[in-house]
Amino acid sequence: MIPQEYIQEVVRRNDIEEVIGQYVQLRRRGRTATGLCPFHNEKTPSFVVYPDTQSFYCFGCGAAGDVINFVRKYNNLGYVEAVKQLAGRAGMPLPEEDDRESRARQRLLEINRCAARYFYENLNAKTPEAAMARRYWKEKRGLSDAAIRRFGLGYAPEDFGGLLHYLKRRGFSEEELETSGLVKRSAKGNLYDIFRHRVMVPIIDVRGAIIAFGGRVLDDSKPKYINSPETMVYHKSRTLFALNIAKKSKNRRYILCEGYMDVISMHEAGFDTAVCACGTALTPEQAKLLSEYADEVVLSYDSDEAGQKATERSLGILGSTTLKVSVLSYQGAKDPDEFIKKYGRERFEMLLNGTANPTEFQLKKSKAKYDLRSDDGRLSYIREAIEILTERGVSPTARDVYAGRLADETGVSKQAILSQLNGALQAAARRSYRKEQRDLSKEGIASDIRVPYTSSGESALGAANAARQLAVAMLQDPEQVPYVRARLDMSTVLVPEMQRALEAIFRCVDEHLPLNQTSLQQMLDEAAFQQLAHGQAYNHDIRLQRQDIDMYLDRLQTAKPISEQVKGMSDGQLEATLQTSAKRRAPAPPRQTNNDIPTYFVKQ
Repeated sequence: MIPQEYIQEVVRRNDIEEVIGQYVQLRRRGRTATGLCPFHNEKTPSFVVYPDTQSFYCFGCGAAGDVINFVRKYNNLGYVEAVKQLAGRAGMPLPEEDDRESRARQRLLEINRCAARYFYENLNAKTPEAAMARRYWKEKRGLSDAAIRRFGLGYAPEDFGGLLHYLKRRGFSEEELETSGLVKRSAKGNLYDIFRHRVMVPIIDVRGAIIAFGGRVLDDSKPKYINSPETMVYHKSRTLFALNIAKKSKNRRYILCEGYMDVISMHEAGFDTAVCACGTALTPEQAKLLSEYADEVVLSYDSDEAGQKATERSLGILGSTTLKVSVLSYQGAKDPDEFIKKYGRERFEMLLNGTANPTEFQLKKSKAKYDLRSDDGRLSYIREAIEILTERGVSPTARDVYAGRLADETGVSKQAILSQLNGALQAAARRSYRKEQRDLSKEGIASDIRVPYTSSGESALGAANAARQLAVAMLQDPEQVPYVRARLDMSTVLVPEMQRALEAIFRCVDEHLPLNQTSLQQMLDEAAFQQLAHGQAYNHDIRLQRQDIDMYLDRLQTAKPISEQVKGMSDGQLEATLQTSAKRRAPAPPRQTNNDIPTYFVKQ
């Protein structure tokens, strides 16, 4: 593994604010810098960079760590790969290291590259099967040889062991091949290819590496599509198909399609910013990735019921980004590919330039559900339309325009509709305020601590928070570690994550490692590390002192069950402990107030 001294030096030479500023627009606020979190969708910044401790923390999603962890998480890299990337940035020579994870990732990417070559070669083979596959791509899909090469399209022959033997001959082990998701082991223990007699589409990440595959049947048999499972290099929720090509375009308006085939057809027709989600539905991570390359997104899903539902889901996710969103509406074809083949590229571009906004799409869909010739139908449509118009992102001007349209469509006066709309807006504002107050009431230093079910109550939560505060105090001042260590009874630490965090702090001291996030995140699992990062972020402007440490140690001991506290005590010690406990439980004496009036009348 890479020596600790080297890792610490990489962190020292890569200022975290400077590195993160290349990916996130940061604004300085005193000793910290804030911005929109790159790891979840948000409109109000909750992502904070702490130059003092060379760390970051997101109060929205809990993402945390040092500069290595940021680069690793942002670029979907292994730990060693992230260290190497930052070392290169700092002009440091790469260390001699033996990293299993990095080697495994590289081997997996090499397997995928060889598999893509195998599929491409089989597409161009002189066999009846290959000829059938070529006809599918060229005649049924209307693709040119250039498009086939650009996307690396291929064909998997109807052979249970063709790819398996091809990859074995290139030195890959059975264990590596099983990990790739390209082969499976049967009930009898034999390996076989999972892609057979299918046209193949490689899935390529933004860096140009082949990370997975999608395979489609050449007829209407089921299942129509088979996709690679998730692996250490492929996470479908964070991948957009064809983004590696679309990102090269100068056009910042992207077209979000439903599937691989739609995207490839779009590119063939000259629409070079077409992409699609890998998986069944758009995810917040994919929306965030899209917002890094696009300013505007046009939803171009199929016109069937499934496509319309996908449009609604995507609108909800994209609504929390800064992207301008519109919806493509077309008739006379089931999908964009069919529309282009039927009416031509120019007609599709006209549709693209006249796309409807999300409000327009939702109102049109709502109107189609009701019979406006009946009173009940008109009232139901108005009620649903008003719900749509009260959503965030609809401007007052747009509401006025749509209220006029609703009046024309239903025969109800515009004034009556506006009155109902204003009432709905006020009700929505009240709901939003109540939700905000509920959310605020849940915030705080101990809000994210989950104590074990066997240790409930406020005292347990207070003890759990005390343990975390002790860890923070030691991170702030490593000289306090011997003092805390000598007085801390680990059996009073209720939360397993905090037990692991405290033990890691002691281990750092024992091994003479710097007591910082860089050292600790290599020793801890994500849950334990997040507990530390959370406490450190909340205490950023508070310097914990020796008296604070004593208070938290006492709180831990106080929360310990009496049965545990009295073990090994003498009779005198036991009596003193029980008297102290009784005093704590005794009710406070009644307050004496002037004129003997009830205490709740007296100003506090």
